[in-house]
Amino acid sequence: MAAAATKLELGSKMPAFSLPGVDGRVYASQDFSDKKALVVVFWCNHCPYVKAYEGRMIEIQRDYADKGVQIVAICSNDASTHPEDSFPNMERNARQKGYNFPYLHDESQDVARAFGAEKTPHLFVFDSRRNLVYEGRIDDNHENPAAVKRRYLRDALDDILAGRPVREPLTFAIGCTIKWKSADR
Repeated sequence: MAAAATKLELGSKMPAFSLPGVDGRVYASQDFSDKKALVVVFWCNHCPYVKAYEGRMIEIQRDYADKGVQIVAICSNDASTHPEDSFPNMERNARQKGYNFPYLHDESQDVARAFGAEKTPHLFVFDSRRNLVYEGRIDDNHENPAAVKRRYLRDALDDILAGRPVREPLTFAIGCTIKWKSADR
């Protein structure tokens, strides 16, 4: 199985992408150039960690949309080994859950490799200049939203919007591994 070829360092420029969304549109990285912060999260349908965070990510997008923040979720998993992550199932899941952010399909897995994504969910947060200012996890408790003590993503977004350096720019992403395509296929 192939893994991420590179790992973005803090301060790195955001890799460009152009991917199909579950809403029938193709989204390119430059489509979000007017946003003060862009959250790129590697996502999927089958992972219990992602399922635990779906509602929280919808809330975060709702809470921060008017402040100039955009979340973009990208599924890079190999659908031949994990059919629940196929594009038709992505469309169905986004509709059923009421995603209020674009959900994009990275069938080639090139975007996941360019970002150095390893998990689902795995966050990469970029400031208005599209420099990486936060990488890692959403918060400190995937199992119980009521028990969350550290809201890493919200803190990072608040820092960006206030013009401050992100107080904790790197945390360990927790979740399922990205399901890489086999090199022999």
